[in-house]
Amino acid sequence: MIKLTINNKKYNIDVEPDMPLLWAIRDIIGLTGTKYGCGEGLCGSCKVLLDNSPVQSCVIPVSAAIGKEILTIEGNSKNLQLLQKSWMELNVPQCGFCQPGQLIAATALLDKNENPTDKDIEEEMIGNICRCGTYQRIKNAIHRTVELKNQQS
Repeated sequence: MIKLTINNKKYNIDVEPDMPLLWAIRDIIGLTGTKYGCGEGLCGSCKVLLDNSPVQSCVIPVSAAIGKEILTIEGNSKNLQLLQKSWMELNVPQCGFCQPGQLIAATALLDKNENPTDKDIEEEMIGNICRCGTYQRIKNAIHRTVELKNQQS
C-alpha cells in the first residue's frame, strides 16, 4: 500500500510505485480535475503542487509523492480560490482543458511572489500550453488576483 496526502486528505492505494502520479490521482482516487495532455511532461495540463512546487504529474511516479503534500485543482488554498474567482470574473478559459494546470502554476507563482510582474508571470507560466491562446487573459487574471488579495488586507 502506498500512502498519499492529496488536498489534505490521506489515501491508501494499492498501485505499483512507478505508476505516474496522474493516473493514481485520476483513476484510482477519482479526482479528475487534473488533466492528461501530452503524457510527456511538456504541456502542463497535468500540473499539481508537490510540497508547494509545481510538477507534471504524468511523469512523476507515485513513489516520489510519498510523504509529501499534493494539491490538485480540487484542493483548497487561499491563492487557488482567489485565482479561480479571477478566472471566472475575467472569463479566462475558452475550451478550459489546460486551465487546471494553468491555475496550479499560477498558485505556485503567487505562493512565492505576492506581486509578480508581467515578466515574472511569463517566466513562471511558460511550461503551460494553452491551445486557445488565452495567455493575456491568464496574465490579467493573475494581476486581478493580486488586486483582490490587496483589497482583503
